[in-house]
Amino acid sequence: MPQRRTVLVVDDAEVIRTYLKNLLLLKGYGVLLAEDGAKALELLDGGAAVDVIVLDVMMPGMDGIETLRKIKGAHAKIPVIMLSVVGKASTIVDAINLGAADYINKPFEEEELEIALKKVLETENLKAEREELRERLREHEDRERSSFLWASEKMTNIHEILEQIADADVTVLINGDSGVGKEVVARTLHDLSNRRHRRFVKVNCAALPEQLLESELFGYERGAFTGASARKAGKFEIAHQGTMFLDEIGEMSPPLQAKLLQVLQDGEFSRLGGHEDVHVDVRMVAATNRNLEEMVSSGGFREDLFYRLNVVNILVPPLRERVEEIPVLADYFLRHYSRKYRREVPAISSRLMQGFLAYAWPGNVRELENMVKRIVVLQNEGAIAEEIFGSPGPLASGASAKGSESSAERMVDQELEEAGETIALREIGRRAAREAEREALRRVLYQTNWNRKKAAKILEVSYKTLLQKIKECGLAD
Repeated sequence: MPQRRTVLVVDDAEVIRTYLKNLLLLKGYGVLLAEDGAKALELLDGGAAVDVIVLDVMMPGMDGIETLRKIKGAHAKIPVIMLSVVGKASTIVDAINLGAADYINKPFEEEELEIALKKVLETENLKAEREELRERLREHEDRERSSFLWASEKMTNIHEILEQIADADVTVLINGDSGVGKEVVARTLHDLSNRRHRRFVKVNCAALPEQLLESELFGYERGAFTGASARKAGKFEIAHQGTMFLDEIGEMSPPLQAKLLQVLQDGEFSRLGGHEDVHVDVRMVAATNRNLEEMVSSGGFREDLFYRLNVVNILVPPLRERVEEIPVLADYFLRHYSRKYRREVPAISSRLMQGFLAYAWPGNVRELENMVKRIVVLQNEGAIAEEIFGSPGPLASGASAKGSESSAERMVDQELEEAGETIALREIGRRAAREAEREALRRVLYQTNWNRKKAAKILEVSYKTLLQKIKECGLAD
């Protein structure tokens, strides 16, 4: 049975809201109502599960165009159909430019709205199918990539352990610094197990606020909170008979730890706002870059949950202790991103490879991947060589450092080479600021062992801003 789609109707006229509600209910849609833009944004910001929005243009206070601008700023993926008695070309153009999916003039026939809704939802279905295909491709790439992660003796030993426990169905706790390949280890365990034909579901416990994480893991019933217009299955239900991978488990709050313990003990839980128990059969794998034993001692992590998770413990060593993998991984990333970006496969010089082998790799495999990606995109290893040899960042013995003055000179030379005879002083300043920001971000992440929450606090930015900066600076996927 197909899932019922929910439409949010935003119109200041009560008679229009009532008419559209009755019409859409007859057509089989779920309906939420908002009398103005502020109420609509309140519903959306509160987590309302909305598939499409029908928005009136002419409203007092915040009009439809301004409401559309704010919706697309915070909830860009939700399609919006505009309704208006105003058929001015400029208004239509503004709405379309802001991302409206369609525009219908009042008064309209029922069929017009129904056709517009079906068209928009069919487009969203195609997007979802494309995303599913991309996810399958990513999974295939992850499996391909994982085959290169076992080139060292230490990782070979881990693979042997995975083979031994694959079908034992015990919980597994994977420890290791950020970027070492904990997710690859978890996926490999799943692929080796008798659950390999079922889902592997990953949830990053640090990426969502507590309330959103609870609804993401356990789902919710209709009416559980404002905007919960229909029942939604959680990740545990989706992972039924498969593997649930909880990344950064050390960031989970105590109340959620208690609920997770119930799942581990009894294989059941209740959805948010629900009273019935939901039974699931999942293989639990958790990962962390924190010391959970210390957290247990300090009261930050439940002792009973720790022992439930820590049946088999796997410690993934940092890349600096697996240097024999570096040439193999670098070659794989070169070929992978050359295909992805349709660039020629650049060769890594022996000098840079020696630098790679001597570098401390605070960001581990993820940092190596991002460096190689930049080499492919730029078709030049100069910027990476500057970072490896010219920065005062963490280096193992054997890699020398050059002064910041030569770094600045090389940056100016590069600007002159790219710009020709003229060079904008403002652009040099902007680029220098970007490089300084990237270096500061890299150092703080290294000092905090890639604990993003702690890094955000040190840098006095929000967690969301930190994640965006990490992405902009090429320090993460």
